[in-house]
Amino acid sequence: MALEFTEAEIQRYSRHILLPEVGGTGQAALRAASVLIIGAGGLGSPVALYLAAAGVGRIGLVDDDVVELSNLQRQIVHVTEAVGVRKVESARARLEALNPETTVETWPMRLTAETVDDLVQRYDLVCDGCDNFSTRYLVNAACVKARKPLVSAAVQRFEGQLSTFRPWQDGPCYHCLYPETDGVAEGLSCGEAGVFGAVTGVMGTLQATEALKELLGLGTSLAGRLLMWDALATRFTTIALRRDPTCPVCSAEQDVSA
Repeated sequence: MALEFTEAEIQRYSRHILLPEVGGTGQAALRAASVLIIGAGGLGSPVALYLAAAGVGRIGLVDDDVVELSNLQRQIVHVTEAVGVRKVESARARLEALNPETTVETWPMRLTAETVDDLVQRYDLVCDGCDNFSTRYLVNAACVKARKPLVSAAVQRFEGQLSTFRPWQDGPCYHCLYPETDGVAEGLSCGEAGVFGAVTGVMGTLQATEALKELLGLGTSLAGRLLMWDALATRFTTIALRRDPTCPVCSAEQDVSA
């Protein structure tokens, strides 16, 4: 891991480098890191912007949709002129304008069982901001198999939730929290239930923070805990999560050191 910085990098990341918990070594670690972001929407927008701004060296964006006018109320990585453009390309242009030192890789596709494993293997960490359970299950299983940390967030209306999953070290996987055997049904989409735009910004920013903490090994991880936010009540709640010892996805990975 190279520790040399250009003068421009020193200026760009000076507020990080001033932090003893980050410093030059931490900033170099971010430059060497890679993150896959599932979804370039309400959650993926702030995640992508803050990871690029922080100097994460390589960011992958997965989304098969195009920008619509109704997205712009919350999906802040996109602009009005990008309506009709693929979301991954719109987001890439914005991220490269924000930080040309970050390499942005685009994957204009819907994840499937045939493609997810190879894609997850290419990155150090995955941030999941998709809007459906089927994709979340696919991403979770691939992350458990590849032993890649998964930082997962979800929002609806005025509420959000967030957790980190790495069951090979501590805590459950996403499947433990929402077993398919419980008949979890797809919730209403934002287009059906609505969503308060700033809620996606808060949850996406928290998601980016947890991803950076994981990459740098800072603070206390959310692994094994679920953070829930009720915006109307201005209330954060954190609950402990239990492993499912019979989980078909991660039971073989639990209690095995990385």
